[in-house]
Amino acid sequence: MAPGALVEQPNIAEPFANPKDGLALEATSDAIDDVNVLKAALKVKNGTATQEEKDIYEQSQFDAEKDKTQFRQYEEACDRVKNFYREQHEKQTVAYNLRARNSFYATTRASMTVWEAMEKLNTLIDESDPDTSLSQIEHLLQSAEAIRRDGKPRWMQLVGLIHDLGKLLFFYGAEGQWDVVGDTFPVGCAFDKRIIYPDTFKGNPDHDNYIYGTEHGIYTPGCGLDNVMLSWGHDEYLYHIMKAQSTIPDEGLAMIRYHSFYPWHSQGAYRWMMNEKDERMLEAVKAFNPYDLYSKSDDVPKVEDLKEYYKDIIDEFIGWDKKVQW
Repeated sequence: MAPGALVEQPNIAEPFANPKDGLALEATSDAIDDVNVLKAALKVKNGTATQEEKDIYEQSQFDAEKDKTQFRQYEEACDRVKNFYREQHEKQTVAYNLRARNSFYATTRASMTVWEAMEKLNTLIDESDPDTSLSQIEHLLQSAEAIRRDGKPRWMQLVGLIHDLGKLLFFYGAEGQWDVVGDTFPVGCAFDKRIIYPDTFKGNPDHDNYIYGTEHGIYTPGCGLDNVMLSWGHDEYLYHIMKAQSTIPDEGLAMIRYHSFYPWHSQGAYRWMMNEKDERMLEAVKAFNPYDLYSKSDDVPKVEDLKEYYKDIIDEFIGWDKKVQW
């Protein structure tokens, strides 16, 4: 189990008080996606993409005809998110992560069904904004439908449907955008040079810490990622919720927890942490990654036409009427 809370914190009475600018968060999130798409496109262009073997690991087909090189220039996209990553890299410390996990476990959280949570996530976007064409539910359904079209298991379709529901964290508990979205990485050991914009970690108090700044820090080689504290955000938040309140298999939980852990699943960093289980989970995350990166350009799904289908899948692994503690 990933490290949990160490210090007790008071409850927050009104988790949805003080609404924030969700449109700005989603703009940042989309810009981060652009960067990761472009990085993946460069890998494909350079011939480093790999074929998976079978079942969930079979190469994705929904994106086979898409030209992944037809995006804006890489550096242009990077410029949009550099300031975001500077703030994230300076503030994601061990102390903050312990405090965030403590607050997660100690706080009285919102109680909603999965579908209610999806509808709540829709309020991140101002529906009157002329530049916004898709709701959050439509984005989630695009990912799920791409997985479904490729004939992947029902639990993986569910993961596609809910993998970004952790953005609900923005409504309560989060201090900004930097602890909701963005590529994730371990805290408590040296920041790997394969993390995007590694030089921006110099402003992090842990960077030169006599323990946290060393290669292995508070961990031991082979300790397993279950025992590693990843930077707090929507991935880690949803992982802890689904681990406790669903029957999604380990591979699906790994897809949720690690889908933004690009230094690991795309750049080969932090392999010294891995155990035998992590080797299997890495392949599962790689199998999920195309559905996260490339499904947003698909046709807009009709929510009401698909609701009954996904109702059955939600009911199977979580419970349609179950009030999940978010």
